[in-house]
Amino acid sequence: MKDAEGVEFLQWSLPKLGLVWPGYRKVRRQVYKRIQRRLESLSLSAVADYQRYLETHREEWTVLDSLCWISISRFYRDKAVFEFLEQEVLPSLARQILAQGESVLRCWSIGCAGGEEPYSLSLLWKLKLQAQFQTVRLVILATDVDEQAVARAQRGCYPPNSLSDLPESWRGQGFEHTDQGSSIKTEFREPVTFLVQDIREAVPTETFHLILCRYLPFTYFDASLQDKTLRCLVGKMRRGDALVIGKNERLPDGEFGLILWSEKEGVYRRA
Repeated sequence: MKDAEGVEFLQWSLPKLGLVWPGYRKVRRQVYKRIQRRLESLSLSAVADYQRYLETHREEWTVLDSLCWISISRFYRDKAVFEFLEQEVLPSLARQILAQGESVLRCWSIGCAGGEEPYSLSLLWKLKLQAQFQTVRLVILATDVDEQAVARAQRGCYPPNSLSDLPESWRGQGFEHTDQGSSIKTEFREPVTFLVQDIREAVPTETFHLILCRYLPFTYFDASLQDKTLRCLVGKMRRGDALVIGKNERLPDGEFGLILWSEKEGVYRRA
């Protein structure tokens, strides 16, 4: 697929899915490859044929939507964000729940891809903060729309380059290394529960002290869907709870009951 025709196709199709072209500029070739494979499976010779196919086969839009899922992740992505979580956010939240007579720190990782983000959070808590807050138990719900990505996360085995941003000592403490890859140890798996879930259609029933929602709605969703998603997220937070978005992302304009905790790291707090 030529880049020009791919760009034209995505600019035509993405808005119909509630998605925005700017979010896909850097990852568009990943989507092109998937679309090309889909063309071959349908015995279509050109993307223009696929466009006509979509116009006459309404059910195909669901397939196209799945071709546009982007799963880019690695352990400890954006090191400074995890350092801010360690130094400021998690200790503050732990003290908050202890003051309220609670003992479980509930976290939600949205768009968890292969599990690198929630497992990084588990490593951070157990290796750096658990000793300080011995009566607090970390529980992480990790969700993603991609069933295959969630299956990879549940296997918990990664190539060496996926761990390259982790502190070196964590790689030894947190993983079993074999010729097949690096498997995260059981004690760091235990706090994490994985669930196939589309944030556009469903949210968990419980509230969370910390929500990580990075590089998903505020990169790929259109303005209306961003607004809807943010209201859902805030509805899952109580006063003082924290929301983390991507470092280069911006929340939609409006009154959502959030105050900025760290603009540089993309962290907000429920007012």
